[in-house]
Amino acid sequence: MIDTHCHLTYKGLKENCQQILEDARKEMKAIITCGFPEDADDALALSEQYPGFVYVSLGIHPTDVIEMSDDDIEKYSKFIERNKRKIIAIGEIGLDYHWITDEKQKQRTKEIFLFFLNLAKELDKPIILHSRKAEEDVLKLVIQEDVKIATFHSYTGNITLARKIIEEGFFISLNTNLPNSKNAKKIAKALPLEQLLTETDAPFLSPYPGKVNVPQNVKLVIENIAKLRQMQIEEVKEAILENCESFFNTKFS
Repeated sequence: MIDTHCHLTYKGLKENCQQILEDARKEMKAIITCGFPEDADDALALSEQYPGFVYVSLGIHPTDVIEMSDDDIEKYSKFIERNKRKIIAIGEIGLDYHWITDEKQKQRTKEIFLFFLNLAKELDKPIILHSRKAEEDVLKLVIQEDVKIATFHSYTGNITLARKIIEEGFFISLNTNLPNSKNAKKIAKALPLEQLLTETDAPFLSPYPGKVNVPQNVKLVIENIAKLRQMQIEEVKEAILENCESFFNTKFS
């Protein structure tokens, strides 16, 4: 199993990260942790400590963009360029109309989103997209910028737009909220399995009330996909592994 998106260096996981990773190694092939400007160094250090198991994507959450200056953005982009061989993807990057409702702030996040889309293309890295309440605009922009490989992380849009995303050749990543989401269930059941990825977004979206989410809970996503599609769990595991290797252009041992 692979968790394609979590935050190992974020509050909730970082305090107990070593034990979480040791437990995860017993049943998982790889974990991809997302680093932001404030914890990118920590994420890279973790991948060096767990080579071949912990991988890193580096991005910038749209809600962070509005607090950063052009100089901050430039410094972070240069940091990513310097560490391009140490990362597996760019992301998460994108738009968020749930938290960002001011039009000027929306425009700012669009400008920076476009900047990082082009950085990902220059570095030849797959892209992990944040699109909360902004799925249509995110799709429009990745098509406009001729992006070739991207996944809509923790997708919460409707199935009609999801079909369009799939038709454009992009991936959709389902998270541990799958059992509680009608839209996610429709997507998991009806859309091509070869364009689905699985994630936890840990420490967020815990399937267990009162507990912090952990990467190994990605098995619940796989089990639910198998149930919805009337497939064997092992079949889904293998299919998702192939999808991950194709998307990230990496062989996970």
